[in-house]
Amino acid sequence: MSKFIFVTGGVTSSLGKGIISASLAKLLQARGLKVTIQKFDPYINVDPGTLNPYEHGECYVTEDGAETDLDLGHYERFLNIFTTQANNVTTGKIYQTVINKEREGAYLGKTVQVVPHITDEIKRRMKLLGNDGYDIVITEIGGTVGDIESLPFIEAVRQLQWELPEEDCLVVHLTLVPYLKAAKELKTKPTQHSVKMMSENGVHPDIIVCRTERPLSPEIRRKIALFCNVKQEAVIEAADAPTIYEVPLAMMREKLDVICLKKMNITRYHEPELAIWKEFLDKLKYPKSKVTVGLIGKYIELQDAYKSILESFVHAGAINECKVEVVNIHSEFITEDNVDEKMGNLDALLVAPGFGHRGIDGKIIAVRYAREKGLPFFGICLGMQMSVIEFARDVVGLRNAHSTEMNPETPDPVIDLMEDQKNITDKGGTMRLGSYKCEILPGSLANRIYGTTVISERHRHRWEFNNNYMNDFENHGMIASGKNPASNLVEIVEIPSHPFFIGVQYHPELKSTVENPHPIFVHFVKAAKEYSEQKLSVKNPLLQSEMI
Repeated sequence: MSKFIFVTGGVTSSLGKGIISASLAKLLQARGLKVTIQKFDPYINVDPGTLNPYEHGECYVTEDGAETDLDLGHYERFLNIFTTQANNVTTGKIYQTVINKEREGAYLGKTVQVVPHITDEIKRRMKLLGNDGYDIVITEIGGTVGDIESLPFIEAVRQLQWELPEEDCLVVHLTLVPYLKAAKELKTKPTQHSVKMMSENGVHPDIIVCRTERPLSPEIRRKIALFCNVKQEAVIEAADAPTIYEVPLAMMREKLDVICLKKMNITRYHEPELAIWKEFLDKLKYPKSKVTVGLIGKYIELQDAYKSILESFVHAGAINECKVEVVNIHSEFITEDNVDEKMGNLDALLVAPGFGHRGIDGKIIAVRYAREKGLPFFGICLGMQMSVIEFARDVVGLRNAHSTEMNPETPDPVIDLMEDQKNITDKGGTMRLGSYKCEILPGSLANRIYGTTVISERHRHRWEFNNNYMNDFENHGMIASGKNPASNLVEIVEIPSHPFFIGVQYHPELKSTVENPHPIFVHFVKAAKEYSEQKLSVKNPLLQSEMI
């Protein structure tokens, strides 16, 4: 039988429930337990797929095509396992299921209410993954305790605390212990109020994790334990860390995993095996070189919009023993006049995914700069499509080439709506989503990167390369080095004459983890290093002779 750990949050949002959940799961996994994590979000959207990145950050896509919360990316990056649609549940999904059952007559004429019908469906979903053979299922409850939207989820946790054996259900509550500079002291009152609010809803935390800028003294820990009705050893310090990947080790030092195992009466475990994790951290902390990569996008004000891309650079940088400094460049503000100024100091250029026409011209200008200057280039989804449009206009000679997403009347739709998307009117969950196979051209850059001719990658798009223009592109030097074997959809384009120029229709960033950095990012950073070294050798001929 699976045991269940619930992670709740108080005081304020963005404290890092996802990172604490993932770190705890990593430690338990490292001790030999089979663990998974799920996220329950209190918003009424059925999934994040229709949410603007400014609202909720990136939309993370699983292997089975579920559009989910970005925290699932943290779960996969930490645990190195795939999640599914069952790992992310929203209020919208819960209500949709209950209302559909009511329409079918499943409740036999009873009045359908939040309690017990909504909470029963929440509990069913919370326990669902427990049927898959996991030792422990960690459930992160989104939002903050006290939010109206979170009440049904907190009530469901209360009921499970009552229904399940005491050792099979554990609640970890994450709070904030702020430091007031004027008073020069840490304040525990927000944590006390947060736990009090939890208790008023019938849920009593077993462990309290305290986000803090300053170390918690024994007196502070004792005070929190006394007023929040937990043992002092169950008051955990979660100090700010230079990188999220240090948090598991910090939680191990605080014995968060040991306390959980003790409270759940789990005795069959070994010392944590974290050699690979520590080796990764050593390379991350002590890089031997540095490169500067330009990230061209239109949501750069909000880093969560490109969370998986940024983390993929961390993974690839560590493997290359290289610090990757990402420079955010807003595509709306790139012009012919300032492109040299904005990109002259870069070692590589990545054009990010997205939707809509805003910032498109700047992305096309950036692609041309990278192509003409021999700057290592990597385009993802829309970034790949922009590289196709730029090549069509400036090399093939189709001056009015465009995507029908931005210009439905373009005479040369080199990027066009997928055939099976043309009659779709509903927006939610109707894109090409999830994992699809791709066959790679032998001898191509993609082949050298992956080391194989058959791969599988995750997608989230509606528009595609228009195969009617394939001959024109190949005759002018851009090839399709990867295609879907079933639909003939172009998955990868590259320019063999360029030092490193690759665009992919899929989202490789979604599969990069600490233990398995994505090969495209690894080779892209390597190409950036080589470009940087070449620049240095040109500036310093003596260095060039030493390198030779």
